[in-house]
Amino acid sequence: MAGNFNKVILLGNLTRDPELRHTSGNQAVANIGLAVNRRWRSPDGEQREETTFVDCEAWGKTAEVMCQYLAKGRPVFIEGRLKLDQWEKEGQKFSKLRVVVENFQFVDSGQGRGGGDSDGGGGGGGGGGRSQAPRGGYGQGRSSSQPSQSDAGGAPMNEDDIPF
Repeated sequence: MAGNFNKVILLGNLTRDPELRHTSGNQAVANIGLAVNRRWRSPDGEQREETTFVDCEAWGKTAEVMCQYLAKGRPVFIEGRLKLDQWEKEGQKFSKLRVVVENFQFVDSGQGRGGGDSDGGGGGGGGGGRSQAPRGGYGQGRSSSQPSQSDAGGAPMNEDDIPF
């Protein structure tokens, strides 16, 4: 096989509020903790569950939007790529895998950070648990971190179409 492929798709709950900071060049970066649960039945019929904790980072507009509208406990769908961070401290080498968020989608119409319907989703439930907020996702993989194409009809969204 010629070429490489690095794609991660996760659906889980935030383990903490996203942490926003800025680089020296004023580029926004957010650190996000995600818990992903796996449930299965053992051969003896017992229900089992394991949780995998994943560190993620988002950049630019994606980071800003995630920090503004997501909070601890909220479910989120993330698409991204694996990145290996390596460093040395006091002569000892360390490494850690993390997911770089390239795209994400709100999963529910739950409360935003400030209470109320601040995520622009408004109203209750309806869409099978999917957010009423932006129909696409947000991603670094798209030019200028523009919102992705909408679910209905596939027409591109403009920033003016975002309901918040």
